[in-house]
Amino acid sequence: MAPMTETYTLADLLYLMQRLRDPVDGCSWDQQQDYADIVPSTLEEAYEVADAIERGDFDHLPEELGDLLFQVIFYSQLGAEEQRFDFHSIIHTLVTKLVRRHPHVFPNGQLRERFGEQAVQTEATKQRWEAIKQAEREQKGSRGLLDDIPLNLPALSRANKLQKRAASAGFDWTEVQGPIAKVREELAEVEEALATGDSDAVEEELGDLLFAVVNISRYLKQDAERSLRRANRKFESRIGQMEQLSHKALQELDIEALEDLWDAAKKLERKDQS
Repeated sequence: MAPMTETYTLADLLYLMQRLRDPVDGCSWDQQQDYADIVPSTLEEAYEVADAIERGDFDHLPEELGDLLFQVIFYSQLGAEEQRFDFHSIIHTLVTKLVRRHPHVFPNGQLRERFGEQAVQTEATKQRWEAIKQAEREQKGSRGLLDDIPLNLPALSRANKLQKRAASAGFDWTEVQGPIAKVREELAEVEEALATGDSDAVEEELGDLLFAVVNISRYLKQDAERSLRRANRKFESRIGQMEQLSHKALQELDIEALEDLWDAAKKLERKDQS
């Protein structure tokens, strides 16, 4: 009979992180890392979680979530070493904030209070949530409507957050035809900039066009980052299909042959979907 596999706990994970950072017996790589060093890994792990979900790869999702959790554990260990914060203070801060932001669930502000009959409409809940978040921003000294939106978000995600925050103040379209017309307007301005040959103007107008496209996505309650990732996967799939259909490397073909392969790949894609 095979021996029982030990089930590790959160306490084990915290201990492991301490061992990795031990100045004498730890891992030399982990010992050298600081907050800034592991930010790229944090972003990468978050996207790998999103990728697993979007591909429906739920067998590997626990592993990807574990990798993301490890980033939080790493930051908490750095904070503990500097006596700034630790994992337990992270949890306390999070629970406190979520209880405060859900008064429709915790009307007395107590996590363990008895459940009541708080039937609150979804829109009212959303408005209350935004009001509480705005109060929190003001307590942190962020008075401007857009002050606390992180600069290092992916550009599409940040555009979406900027637009949502502006919409929360009433600055929004009344119907989807508004942002659609804006995309047409911005596309025309890209063409005008191209005609001038001014590369700086082209860059600016392309940015305005992308921002306008995100506005359509936001208005329709779609996620622009997710939509673009989906388009990326579709493009990769079609290029792969073209390579399978071709008897030569794609680099050896002229544009007409490439377009024929592209059309063939699209037909096969539609056939697979039917």
